[in-house]
Amino acid sequence: MKPVRKAVFPVAGLGTRFLPATKAIPKEMITLVDRPLIQYAIEEAREAGIEQMIFVTGRGKGALEDHFDISFELETTMAARGKSLDVLESTRTEPGSVISVRQQEPLGLGHAVWCARNIVGDEPFAVFLPDEVMVGQPNCMAQMVQAYEKVGGNVVAVLEVPPSETHRYGVVVPGADDGKLVEIKGLVEKPPQGTAPSNLMLPGRYILQPEVMRALDAHEKGAGGEIQLTDAMAKLIGTQPFHGYRFDGERHDCGEKVGFVIANLALALRREDIGPQVRAYIADL
Repeated sequence: MKPVRKAVFPVAGLGTRFLPATKAIPKEMITLVDRPLIQYAIEEAREAGIEQMIFVTGRGKGALEDHFDISFELETTMAARGKSLDVLESTRTEPGSVISVRQQEPLGLGHAVWCARNIVGDEPFAVFLPDEVMVGQPNCMAQMVQAYEKVGGNVVAVLEVPPSETHRYGVVVPGADDGKLVEIKGLVEKPPQGTAPSNLMLPGRYILQPEVMRALDAHEKGAGGEIQLTDAMAKLIGTQPFHGYRFDGERHDCGEKVGFVIANLALALRREDIGPQVRAYIADL
């Protein structure tokens, strides 16, 4: 069983739900409390032992690479003023550990992942959707890696949602279930209301075998006329082990405004430095 050393971050989206904020900056650079969304995903990957981060970007996404680069002018100025550089430590990466490839057309999540095929090579890899912020200790991907080391194959995070929401997500056709790991017998992308095979959805964390890239080579279009990652994963079922993992922790959907505001509040309340003031403000309301 090969270890999971690489992770793909599809970050080419235009972020139209957050206009006008995303007119000039990538949506992944919008801050959640005091860190951009992409940093939460990178930190989760690092904690899980992942060594190489692959950004699948589009036009105007240079700020993502800049954020994880050395900022000579900023650091020199801060040092000259006697300010600590510790706050920037989490943005430092080893040379060559962050790689970018372009998705030249917005053809879907499956196509974005496929764009990283030559860097992924013949290795298992993780996929992170930075819009989805997972909070837990150990974090979601670290828990998934532990599960992967036991069962191998493909492991995806799963989360129970109300049946009224299943039409918004990729949904699992479940098999044997031990409470944490559930066998996946099929996957359905955004099933019509009332037709979902379960209420287990895919919240944006995946460990996949490289054969999924071969399935994506066909560029078959699915729901919404896009090349869906879910459809390619479904082709691996029956040929490789495929499990869903119920992780311990919280999930915040920062791809829409209400979820983003709630995530800011939830994470701020966890902070020792600002949590008490935020809690006091809520009490006053």
